[in-house]
Amino acid sequence: MRELKILAVVVALTLITYWGVEPFAHSQMHPHVAPADFTFADVQEDVKEIKALQGDVANGETLVTSNCTACHSIEAKGFPQIMDNASSAAAYGVTPPDLSAAGKLYNADYLAAFIKDPAKTSKVSHKFVDGRVHPMPAYDWMQPQEVADMVAFLKSIAPKEMTNKEVFNDACQRCHSIKYADMKGGSMAAFTPNADIKHYMGKLPPDLSQFIRSRGHEYLETFVNDPQKHLEGTAMPRVGLSEESQAQVISYLEEVGDSKKAQREELGPKFLIYLVIFAIFGFLWKASKWRDVH
Repeated sequence: MRELKILAVVVALTLITYWGVEPFAHSQMHPHVAPADFTFADVQEDVKEIKALQGDVANGETLVTSNCTACHSIEAKGFPQIMDNASSAAAYGVTPPDLSAAGKLYNADYLAAFIKDPAKTSKVSHKFVDGRVHPMPAYDWMQPQEVADMVAFLKSIAPKEMTNKEVFNDACQRCHSIKYADMKGGSMAAFTPNADIKHYMGKLPPDLSQFIRSRGHEYLETFVNDPQKHLEGTAMPRVGLSEESQAQVISYLEEVGDSKKAQREELGPKFLIYLVIFAIFGFLWKASKWRDVH
């Protein structure tokens, strides 16, 4: 019985220490932030008129192809990239995305607000002061109907299904590499050259190969949805992904950086059961050997 009492004391002290220290440490390292907001409530007032309108796809195609293809490719409609990644990055600071999948990747309200004012909607207005301007001009001069038409067109050409890797490519790879996905081929390097993206962002965006392990699922959910919640003043823009698209990005990070997660979680309960059984047999063996001594 003495050993059981000692074990109980050790367990109690361990639990007191854990529950007294760990929550405080966690609160300091990972401060609580509001959950991810996939309704993008802060842009609703800006797009209120647009949401009430029915978009005209044909007119939207005219508007998008006449206003956007000078910088953006739209491979789905036969508009190739005009400049290579290095040239476009040198011109704009970052490689402009292809718009073929924009209607699927991004929340429609966010997309409409972004067309009107990209710096404000992506929460990077603090970067563009003292004469600096966002590489994409604001289309706040457009009528609400025209913006609704553009969004309708982008949604009409978007693919119905995309793999996790394709979503990551479109949403993240302009700035971020994920080298562990293709160490030898190098195909998962950021589209924008390091020198250009470092100048545009202020520092080189991190490789995301192990971010799922170093930051964790919960942190990434809120960070991708709104980086300012965790790093106020960061140069990383709010991307505006829909809930489905963001889940695919995080799933891809897990595929690359934590590919053994399912096996590890499956093994955990089995290992704990083994420890319990081993502890029982160990106690019984000890009791049988030391019975006469006590």
